[in-house]
Amino acid sequence: MFAVIKTGGKQYTVQSGDMLRVEKLAADAGEKVQFNEILMLGGDKPVVGAPLVDGAAVQAEVVDQVKGDKVINFVKRRRKHSSKRTVGHRQQLTLLRVTEILEKGGDKSGVKAAVGAGSVAAVAAGAAATAKPAAKKAAPKKDEAKAEPKKAAPKKAAKADAGDDLKKLSGVGPALEKKLHEAGVTSFAQIAAWTDADVADMDEKLSFKGRIEREGWIEQAKELAKG
Repeated sequence: MFAVIKTGGKQYTVQSGDMLRVEKLAADAGEKVQFNEILMLGGDKPVVGAPLVDGAAVQAEVVDQVKGDKVINFVKRRRKHSSKRTVGHRQQLTLLRVTEILEKGGDKSGVKAAVGAGSVAAVAAGAAATAKPAAKKAAPKKDEAKAEPKKAAPKKAAKADAGDDLKKLSGVGPALEKKLHEAGVTSFAQIAAWTDADVADMDEKLSFKGRIEREGWIEQAKELAKG
């Protein structure tokens, strides 16, 4: 009896006792593995799968993990590039001895399924990538849990705190009003309460000595503050 198995993207025709080299499997030397993708069983009564034969399996013993023949790939680019490159490769393989071909009961044998080493690494990498985002989401920071959302100050309130219209004072225009605001003066009450020292200090900040007294800001501010 013979069987056609599929592993590592290739198909192999095997019989009991055959030595076989296949794409590297995730198994150690001495382990027993089972191939469950059986495409055909041959013999007195051949059975062709659709696409696989139900219940059929091929069991084998891992003899060793080996490497295939070295393959040399030489690339030469002429004229414009004028470059050379040599690349070598040796495919990793698993050496097997076929021990038994099962027509039925393969799914109940309990023997470890033959899985490619690359497939195991891909599954492990995918599981790790899936687990990392979940771990980050599961651990929220204490400070973030306690923090309350900040509310932006309404624009109307900002306008209400702008103070009095200082342009009502004699000789005060938009530019001079801006300078007064920068100096911290926003209301008539502030100007009405100025002392001689405050007037002298403001003369220096605004660079117009004597103007406050000449224009009579303090008296005007007192009247405007009364409403």
